Amino acid sequence: MTGFRWVAGYAMTNAAVKRDRLTQRRKALGLTQEDLAGLLEVERSTVARWERGKSAPLPWIRPKLARALGVSLDRLEKLLAISEAAADRPAPTVPRQLPAAVAGFTGRVAELAALTAVLDDARDAEPGTVVISAIGGTAGVGKTALALHWAHQVADEFPDGQLYVNLRGYDPDQPVAAADALAAFLRSLGVPGRDIPNDEAERAARYRSLLAGKRAILVLDNASTVEQVRPLLPGHPRCVVIVTSRDSLAGLVARNGAQRLDLDLLPLRDALALLRQLIGARVDAEPVAAVTMVRQCARLPLALRVAAELAAARRRVPLAELVSELRDQRKRLDLLHAGGDPATSVRAVFSWSTGRLSEEAARMFRLLGLHPGPDISVPAAASLAALGEADARAVLGELARAHLIAEHVPGRYAFHDLLRAYAAEQARHTDSDTSRREATGRVLDHYLHTAARAAVLLNPAKEPVVLAPPRPGAAASQLADYPQALAWFEAERRVLLAAVSLAAESGFQRHAWQVPWALASFLRIRGHYREYAATQRTALAAATRLDDTAGQALSSRLLAIACTDLGDHDQARDHFVTSLTRYHQAADRLGEAKVHQNLGVLAERQARYADALAHAEQALCLYQAIGHKAGQAAALNSIGWDHGLLGDYQQARAFCRQSLTLCAETGNRWLQAGVWDSLGYAERHLGNYADADTCYQRSLSILRESGDRLNEAGTL
Repeated sequence: MTGFRWVAGYAMTNAAVKRDRLTQRRKALGLTQEDLAGLLEVERSTVARWERGKSAPLPWIRPKLARALGVSLDRLEKLLAISEAAADRPAPTVPRQLPAAVAGFTGRVAELAALTAVLDDARDAEPGTVVISAIGGTAGVGKTALALHWAHQVADEFPDGQLYVNLRGYDPDQPVAAADALAAFLRSLGVPGRDIPNDEAERAARYRSLLAGKRAILVLDNASTVEQVRPLLPGHPRCVVIVTSRDSLAGLVARNGAQRLDLDLLPLRDALALLRQLIGARVDAEPVAAVTMVRQCARLPLALRVAAELAAARRRVPLAELVSELRDQRKRLDLLHAGGDPATSVRAVFSWSTGRLSEEAARMFRLLGLHPGPDISVPAAASLAALGEADARAVLGELARAHLIAEHVPGRYAFHDLLRAYAAEQARHTDSDTSRREATGRVLDHYLHTAARAAVLLNPAKEPVVLAPPRPGAAASQLADYPQALAWFEAERRVLLAAVSLAAESGFQRHAWQVPWALASFLRIRGHYREYAATQRTALAAATRLDDTAGQALSSRLLAIACTDLGDHDQARDHFVTSLTRYHQAADRLGEAKVHQNLGVLAERQARYADALAHAEQALCLYQAIGHKAGQAAALNSIGWDHGLLGDYQQARAFCRQSLTLCAETGNRWLQAGVWDSLGYAERHLGNYADADTCYQRSLSILRESGDRLNEAGTL
């Protein structure tokens, strides 16, 4: 078709159709097509198509067009009338089925640009190829809003029709079958009901025939499966198809060449802009509360719209008060429910997604709500659900395809806080207290036993701790060497910090003091001193609740080290004294030796070098008494260092060389770095600068290899 006459939503074909009065009015005002396009913020080609009768201005732009032409809306309708010559010609129906765009659409600039690139692909497509864009994302992320916003923007590019169907793939009612969608499309394309074939394949063939050679856009909304979509695909490259789904529709990508566009949560700036669009100046009047509300809504557009409706209904209530009500995650889902419409209930739309999961995937989703977060690895998820790693990976893959979790880095999965709250709620409603506690225990066992293995790989001289065996179904990750241990701690640091809090809050007190013990060396060499101190305070409280003398002694000592690093020397000394008392009660001479060595470091920080030397010598005696060679090596290094601080550089060098010999015997490279640094100090003060340089370089090499930033800085 080359031209249309528009009457009440229908078009009439005629090669000579014009809107002469519209053109005359524009020219009478001295406006070119470019001038009018600039006033309306549209393309010149859009104005040209209006004047040629190939398309009509959409309702939302007509008031703006009337103002630009200086006429009333009634007068504009007359200007838009087609020339009389074409008034009585017959024409087929051209469907204009797009629902209204979502009000207050904000952001998604990159995504809109990606969709616009689809038009270029359609122009360059090979014969028989249909350009398909599949918009995926979690429930409530704004897939439909994006599709409709873009479709309205480019509607003029598709003069032969705009088809839309809501396939209801995730609604609680029966999804729309492809055959039913085809029947609706055929009717909209002018096929009488009696002429619509009964067979789905025949309907699809008739549908493709009607669209052949035409330029149309199809929006297939809320698809749940590829089977719902494939029969609705036209066969001509001038058509563009936009599919939205919570599923990844991998088959559509693989077989039909669909281009995937995965929607993430809104960036903070865009989320705030959306909230401002919806509730206005209150966002700027209470900026802190507004940011908090956006975060409570997980930057999820649906949740933001429901929260805005809540704020609008309580106009006189400060945002800060609403934020306070939303703080409790258990109540948040109750508040994020707009009236009686399930489509605007965050909980309801989540339930429609989970309702289509397999039994194992639904169970994994619930259990992930018990995990402390912020993300989880495959081995940890396997322990959480008592599955093998291969099975856990498959189940996590199903959840990712349903956009209920995201694999944000390879092998690590996460979901936003509202989905976490919903998952935890479902676990409370579905799983027994016993099964939930067992799952929590399994995942804590995984983290404890893996962290313990990693801690010894980082520091072979680390004090031993007796761990209970892991529960059935829980397993530690098998780390082989120092680099793997360091990488594991880096990846799991925030999870381990959350696991410490979870263990303390849920009654797993042994984990609450033993996980911090395993974390200590890593947090210290990476310079996370405040996290080190906070976890050890939790550990000491947990060991005290258990009345575990060994746990109290160790946690007090590690907390004292953290206080020393933070410069809180008085607290450090108090905790060292407590630790020494507990070790003495337990007749733990290794522990006593370590405390004396640590007291030596504290004395050195306070410039009490003679006291530091005395503590180091006492530590050496205790280590020698129990035959602990790794401890002796550490104490000899401390003695050498302290002699150096006291100005006796010959003695410093002699003791450090003894330490280096023992380090070689025990294979403790972590300590070797410190000894080479101490030797460098002694050689420098003895005037042996070349030897000092060699010592420092050896220290630096080991420290960089081990990732020990704290001591690397000192050596530098």
